[in-house]
Amino acid sequence: MSENNLIAQGAPTLAGIKTGNLFPCSYESPEELTDEIRRLNRILVEKGLRLIPMRRTADRVLLYLYRPAQLEEDLSTGEARDLLLQAGYTNTRGDSCVVELKRRLSDCGTFPHEIGLFLSYPPADVRGFIEHRGRNSKLDGCWKVYSDVERAKSLFTAYKHCTDSYKKRYALGASIAQLAVVV
Repeated sequence: MSENNLIAQGAPTLAGIKTGNLFPCSYESPEELTDEIRRLNRILVEKGLRLIPMRRTADRVLLYLYRPAQLEEDLSTGEARDLLLQAGYTNTRGDSCVVELKRRLSDCGTFPHEIGLFLSYPPADVRGFIEHRGRNSKLDGCWKVYSDVERAKSLFTAYKHCTDSYKKRYALGASIAQLAVVV
């Protein structure tokens, strides 16, 4: 697992403008992967971030970089909570939901529709995706948009600019500790 991949895939979360990012990564040994995740978490946790493996195969892992406090806030909204309950979650607290999402990712092998709630997608867009079965969106970008197109365009641009900036800063020598901000 490379820090470069973490920057490229998780810059908006490191910067505090997004709750979470989910991304695949290859690894050579489970022990090295565990050591690397622990090393990164020693840096990230003090910044209000957490990095956890959500699903593993023999040589690839699906990692979730997120801000637990922000996730708790995101999932506490009425619409998000309703979507989680409709999806079969029995506890809508952030940490319990992450455990349940991890179980679902491991058990079914596909991405459950509610996953967008863990990635800062607006609940209205998650609901729209479910109701329209992924069709008829108003805009496709980082996610399929069914509600506020202008806000989504603004966020897509902010995420891209943040990622470009973080990649440049990392290439110039900035560390993960310097790039991860406390919000």
